[in-house]
Amino acid sequence: MEVTLSNVGKRYPVGYALSGGFIKGFAHLGIIQALLEHDIKPDIISGVSAGAVAGVFFADGKEPYNIVELFKGHKFQDLTKFVVPKRGLFELNEFMDFIRSNLKTKRLEDLPIPLIVTATDLDHCRSIHFYKGNIAERVAASCCMPVIFSPVTIDGTNYVDGGVMQNLPVSVIRRICEKVVAINVSPLIARDYKMNMMGIGIRSYNIMFRANTFVEKEKSDLVIEATNLESYNNTALDKAEEIFNKGYYEAYKKIEQLLSEKHTIWKEK
Repeated sequence: MEVTLSNVGKRYPVGYALSGGFIKGFAHLGIIQALLEHDIKPDIISGVSAGAVAGVFFADGKEPYNIVELFKGHKFQDLTKFVVPKRGLFELNEFMDFIRSNLKTKRLEDLPIPLIVTATDLDHCRSIHFYKGNIAERVAASCCMPVIFSPVTIDGTNYVDGGVMQNLPVSVIRRICEKVVAINVSPLIARDYKMNMMGIGIRSYNIMFRANTFVEKEKSDLVIEATNLESYNNTALDKAEEIFNKGYYEAYKKIEQLLSEKHTIWKEK
């Protein structure tokens, strides 16, 4: 369902837009911690993929560092199930069970902080923005990276990772927020790559997957990007705290620098 002022129902002072990023999503929590310490709290959250995961646990009332603790001791294999590949290598049923068992709230519309989850409708080739309905299904749909995970089916429609079409969902909440903080843990960085078939393919895939963030960043009032996370393997849950800390320190440094140089964190209109 598309989000408009009429169907969300109000206007919000500050919104967070949280990007996709798989394991790098733990940096969202560190960045949120730095923002909270500067009294920049969200009144609404827009999340896609890893950003939807970070966003839903925070919107449910958990502190950022407590969310990291939830994942400690878990392995990638604990939250997924390998299947004989038909629609994807893994299914996300275990991940949905993990979400259900660790949230107090079960439906999006009941969260203490409103959360809008972006997924890609694979059947009709469009972005969908959920703000009502079962949380576990919709967050899993938003995280469902094609080929790696089997699509999540909701009411007869197949969904995959929201980042396929919108990996930084600023525009989802732009019209209903006075200020939007864009938090991007998967920026496109011009680094060296291998000049072979695999290297060119991976590089091109990353460009296509992340290029849709450029326009979204321009629509925000503050952009914070984690630029030091490329070396982390997407299954490395044991590195969650380390990734959290990198996000925290990079965000804290940027906020302090903006306050020192401009006396405000917000972009000039």
